[in-house]
Amino acid sequence: MERQFTKMHGIGNDFVVFDTFKESLSLSREQVRHIADRQYGIGCDQVLLLEPSEGVADVRYRIFNTDGGEVMQCGNGARCAAVYLKEKGLVTKNEIIAETGAGQLILNIENDGCVTVNMGVPQFEPAKIPLQIDEYSEQYRLILGENEITFSAVSMGNPHAIIVIDDIDTAAVDIIGPELQENGIFPESVNVGFMQILNQRAFKLRVYERGSGETLACGSGACAAMVIACQQGYLEGTIDAELRGGHLTLRWAGEGEPVLMAGPATTVFEGKIEL
Repeated sequence: MERQFTKMHGIGNDFVVFDTFKESLSLSREQVRHIADRQYGIGCDQVLLLEPSEGVADVRYRIFNTDGGEVMQCGNGARCAAVYLKEKGLVTKNEIIAETGAGQLILNIENDGCVTVNMGVPQFEPAKIPLQIDEYSEQYRLILGENEITFSAVSMGNPHAIIVIDDIDTAAVDIIGPELQENGIFPESVNVGFMQILNQRAFKLRVYERGSGETLACGSGACAAMVIACQQGYLEGTIDAELRGGHLTLRWAGEGEPVLMAGPATTVFEGKIEL
C-alpha cells in the first residue's frame, strides 16, 4: 500500500509523520525500520503516528524508534505534531491536548511559531523510572567495563540517566551510552544524557537515545538534564539548553511541578512511500 507522509524536525531531531485521521495505519517493526533507514527508506530518528483520540484529547500521539519499538514520550516530536495538526487544519486552536502512552501533553503554539510543551511532572523514585535501585539518591555510581561512572536518574515519561561532565565534545557518548543501556540496571533501557554546565542559566547536552543512538536533539532529555541540574543547584530560572541541532528554552518551578519546554518545529517535505 502507498501512504502519504510528512518529514519534519525539531532542532535536528527528525521525524516521519503519518496522519491516520482518515485512514488507520498499523506498522510492523520491519516497516518502521524500513521507513527510518537513511539509505533504503526515508530516514528519521522516530516515526510518528497521529491518530484520533477516543477521549477528550485532540490527537493520540504514538512514537516509534528506529529499531521498531514503541516509546511513550518525545518532546521534539510533540512540537512537530502540534504544528502538523495546525497546518493541516485538523485543529484550529493554539492549545492542543495530545494523548500519549505516558499521559496527556498540553501543546501551545505561540505567536512566533514556536511550541511550548507541558512535559509533565518529573519522577525521581527508582520504581517510577524504572531503575533497579532500592533507595532514591541524587546520584548513583556504577562500574561499566573499566570505568566507574556517576549518574542521576529521572523519568520524563521515559527513563533518563544524566552524567554531568566538563566537556561534551570529548565525551565517550558512543561507548558509555550503549554500555549503560545494556547493563540491565534500567529494565526498560534508558536515554543517556551527557551534560556540560555553562553557567546558572545555560548548558550543553548530547543524548544517546534508546533504540536510535545519538541524535542531534532530545527534548525530553533536555528536560531531564535541566531538572537534575536544578535539583543539585547548578541551574535556576529560565534555562537555555544547547543541543547539537539547536536550542530549547526550559522552565521548572521545582519538585511536584511540570516542566515547560519551548522550541521550533519545522516541516521539511511531503511524499509517498510504499509499505
